[in-house]
Amino acid sequence: MNRLLLACVLALGAFAAGWTPQPAAAQARQLPDFADLVERAAPAVVNIRTAERVRERTQMPQFPFPEGLDENDPFYEFFRRFFPPRQAPSPGPRGHGDEVPRGVGSGFVISSDGYVMTNHHVVDGADEIYVTLADKREFRGKLIGSDRRTDVALVKIEVADLPRLPIGDSRKLRVGEWVIAIGSPFGFDSTVTAGIVSAKSRDTGEYLPFIQTDVAVNPGNSGGPLLNMAGEVVGINSQIYSRTGGFMGISFAIPIDEAMRVADQLRASGRVIRGRIGVGIAEVTREVAEPLGLPKAAGALVRSLEPGGPAEKAGIEVGDIIQRFDGKQVERSSDLPRLVGGTRPGTKVSVQVWRRGEQRSLTIAVAEMESDQVATPSGRQLPPRGGGAPPKVANALGLVVSDIPVERKQQLRLRNGVLVESAEGVAARAGIRGGDIVMALNNQEVSSARQFAELVGKLDLSRTAVLLVRRGENAQFVPVRPERR
Repeated sequence: MNRLLLACVLALGAFAAGWTPQPAAAQARQLPDFADLVERAAPAVVNIRTAERVRERTQMPQFPFPEGLDENDPFYEFFRRFFPPRQAPSPGPRGHGDEVPRGVGSGFVISSDGYVMTNHHVVDGADEIYVTLADKREFRGKLIGSDRRTDVALVKIEVADLPRLPIGDSRKLRVGEWVIAIGSPFGFDSTVTAGIVSAKSRDTGEYLPFIQTDVAVNPGNSGGPLLNMAGEVVGINSQIYSRTGGFMGISFAIPIDEAMRVADQLRASGRVIRGRIGVGIAEVTREVAEPLGLPKAAGALVRSLEPGGPAEKAGIEVGDIIQRFDGKQVERSSDLPRLVGGTRPGTKVSVQVWRRGEQRSLTIAVAEMESDQVATPSGRQLPPRGGGAPPKVANALGLVVSDIPVERKQQLRLRNGVLVESAEGVAARAGIRGGDIVMALNNQEVSSARQFAELVGKLDLSRTAVLLVRRGENAQFVPVRPERR
């Protein structure tokens, strides 16, 4: 026992003799040091403030101050305070000229000849843009172009030999990688915050897969750069998730690859040219995919078609699920606008769709999207009218339907479908209501109320059925579990 104790003591002594504590500097090297990075990058980050000019001084209409009203009248004080006598107009020009501050933001220099990148929402609606450099010099900026869909804007200032930030590759970002933001939150210039990449390809915008980080971003940071550890710009700080208006640990940045493509177009022509095929789309859910025979919940469901648009001319139908566009997989509905938008107008591309249980290939000629125009559905509600005699009771799906007159179908550009007279039970709980049009049941088109009743009668009551339902200008797959009767 004594020998064992002696051996342990000798071993501990030998370990202690060979071990020396690491100095604080050595321990610090294990953590990122942003000081050199910030020293290099900060001179290329700018503060942006905007202003608008008062175009017209307006005056509230004045109630006429009663003549002959003296100070002894009990209503004198009332009229004096709220309806004072008219004042003679002040000399000098009336109208435009006065600047009113609108807001502040951030930006960064992307070329030494004075091109500055920022957010669209920072400069949107501004009459004047002022860019303040890190050395406190201020210049009036000229808006070269701005794109609302990507929230990217390009501003030019007349100055040469500016320090600029190198552009990185946001596609190489890894979740967990350190990043920093430099900007002017709440007007505090050259503020640096750090964090990590929390996620990539977050769908919070129409055309952009955002970079999510936990870098502190607050009002005034918008338009500033998101930098990797090499000091390269990998994103533009654009949005935060917040319930209070302040930072809550989640911020979003525009990938710099997407932003530079937009900036190049803005620099060349002042606008962004995008492709358009004229469809309204929705997500394909798991509840819909299985009954339709899809191997997985992927693709973009066509909810509506622009009359006479490229998609309708190519033969795409409401209810189709677009799986591939120009050979590229459409995993989520949000992938399609990006693929179409990035296609040069006039290009003919192949489109693969899933229709009634089978794949079909179509060719579509991509048109040009109007600048900064967003198509919105009319939301027209169909009146509950039809020509056929409706069933006396609701079917196993809780629906009472009727045929649609031929002239009504032509007016609505419908080939098939039945009108929902009433919905109850499982159909009502699924959101179907009177005035909707049922266009298909599972993978079978619905041509008449009689045929629809036959299809419902053949349903497996233990399995969920999927209805293609049109409401107004849009269509949506609606999963419904039949009721046993």
